[in-house]
Amino acid sequence: MHPLLEKELATFESRTPSSHAALKRAEPRMPLGVASNFRSYEPWPLFVKDAKGSHFHDLDGNEYVDFNLCFGALMAGHCHPAVMAAVEERLKVGTMYGMPHTLEYELAEEICQRFPVEQVRFGSSGTEVTMHAIRLARGYTGRDKIIKMEGAYHGVHDSVLVSMKPAADLFGDPERPAQVPASGGVPADTVKNTLVAQFNDLAMVERLFAENRGQIAGVIIEPIMMNIGICMPEPGYLEGLREICTREGAMLIFDEVKTGAKLGRGGACEYFGVKADIVALAKSIGGGFPLAAFATSKKVMDAIAQHKVFHAGTYATNPLVMAAGLATFREVLTPEGYAHIARVSEKLVAGYKEIAQKNGIAGYVESAGANGAMLYYPGKIRNYRDWLKVDVDLWRLYWFGMVNRGVMAQPYWWDEQWTLSVAHSMEDVDRHLTAFEDLAPSIAQMQQRAAPAKA
Repeated sequence: MHPLLEKELATFESRTPSSHAALKRAEPRMPLGVASNFRSYEPWPLFVKDAKGSHFHDLDGNEYVDFNLCFGALMAGHCHPAVMAAVEERLKVGTMYGMPHTLEYELAEEICQRFPVEQVRFGSSGTEVTMHAIRLARGYTGRDKIIKMEGAYHGVHDSVLVSMKPAADLFGDPERPAQVPASGGVPADTVKNTLVAQFNDLAMVERLFAENRGQIAGVIIEPIMMNIGICMPEPGYLEGLREICTREGAMLIFDEVKTGAKLGRGGACEYFGVKADIVALAKSIGGGFPLAAFATSKKVMDAIAQHKVFHAGTYATNPLVMAAGLATFREVLTPEGYAHIARVSEKLVAGYKEIAQKNGIAGYVESAGANGAMLYYPGKIRNYRDWLKVDVDLWRLYWFGMVNRGVMAQPYWWDEQWTLSVAHSMEDVDRHLTAFEDLAPSIAQMQQRAAPAKA
């Protein structure tokens, strides 16, 4: 291990003993001591005491400016006043009904006004709505197979737990990626129905349709691939997918769990000018509450209305969550909110670029809407296999170094990105950039030492 990384890890351990103790208490009762595998990392994860706005404290009282924001689910920031007020009001009249109520229509109307869709059904998580979107595509088309992109994450249901992060010794020929189960417990027959292409490769998608004529129900894709930092679609790529799906009678499914709120009012459909057949939404649309939705045309949704495809959920349209969603759409995801985030993003990105250039750091900054990332690569990545060359130790130096300086620059894991919220101030950005500037010489030094070994 590089001495600079060792130093940052030692500092992290000395600052966060209460988090270590909390993990040890939890381990006998929960696998890895945490409630989600993504929250487990070495030497131990930070345990949060409280959070408000753009800041949080850990159990040892250390304060951080938060650009993690629950893996991008908090474009509203922590405890947004409008969201809190809406939820507090609903607490007085019932927390769950399991029966229809008027907030359902109101929120469905908000979504249909923003996205090129006509009808909506709700869920509680991104996993849930991408699962229903795929089932709806299969039920509507009468076909079983889907296409997903190698390395892409669409939740944890079986159909998409295929080639999520395949190891290099398993993923096969770049022209014909293998279908690799991402977990034990995924049936082999399910894996067979999930075909794999590389992001930004239309020819590969064309070939899969040609080889599986009349069998493919749809293509599910993050319009911006956000499971490998930030990987932008090349010009014409999304438009090409739209043309292929239309020609082949398949559904184009946009997984907008991350992009749906954070690219702009109409998500990726508006941002790129490409109309998906089905849109899946979650994360930041709930303002900190577990809200998700899948939406499409009435013609496609008629498969549910006519009882051809089944959808249900006890917790769907929980009135507290729906109130939070309405407040988020009306008070957070506004022209003023997006304009503020654009200004914050411009300053943060410009600062990163200047500091990286001044210190001779090899890499580039990618940003879109409320998301961005510093990517330590000599050239832009265009797919999962490009991203796989990441220097993990260098990235860990960056992450722990920023945390030790009071900034959680993004969630832990080198495939993530920062999220900006309406709660972030220019002072928060200054603090972020000050931390990066202080750490940058160490990043450059570690890069320079690693370079000869890779030549």
